[in-house]
Amino acid sequence: MDWNQFFVPYQQTVKELKVKLRGLRDQYEKDGKSSPIEFVTGRVKSKDSIEEKIVRRHLEESRLALDLQDIAGVRIMTKYVEDVYKVVELLRERTDFQILEERDYVMNAKPSGYRSYHIVIEYPVQMYSGENRVLAEIQVRTIAMNVWATIEHDLRYKHGEDLPEEVAQQLTVLAEENFEWDQRVSEIRAAE
Repeated sequence: MDWNQFFVPYQQTVKELKVKLRGLRDQYEKDGKSSPIEFVTGRVKSKDSIEEKIVRRHLEESRLALDLQDIAGVRIMTKYVEDVYKVVELLRERTDFQILEERDYVMNAKPSGYRSYHIVIEYPVQMYSGENRVLAEIQVRTIAMNVWATIEHDLRYKHGEDLPEEVAQQLTVLAEENFEWDQRVSEIRAAE
């Protein structure tokens, strides 16, 4: 497989989505309104990560564009939990991509404690050879959720499948405390 060619539409998708979604934040600011979007990041999954998933999930290279929904990934961070849902509504109203799937891990946390709102989209990226419809994942979460997820990912990557049970349990407790913190911050905001 020519990985350089394979990545081109995904790289373009991430670049375009970051510009468009950061533009939403700018529009709020220009109108003098508080934006539900704090910041936007994006990445294309690395070749090594894709190859590891091919082995772990027994995927066929010829079906990667269909079977991996997060080769292109964009993350939108918010300050408040309620802003996660405002952003989700903004995304639902867009006509420049199609939402294929939504998973609410904010109110329905994973057993590990992980929280985020995942949206799988089909994005029509324009190539010189014509339109290429690319699957991408948009994650929407609070800054606090992002801090926890970043640390949890780092520890899991460091330990692999051998993450000590005690560490996993501590991370789950911290995730719950983190979410309680997020909720208290929202209550303070609502009381203003």
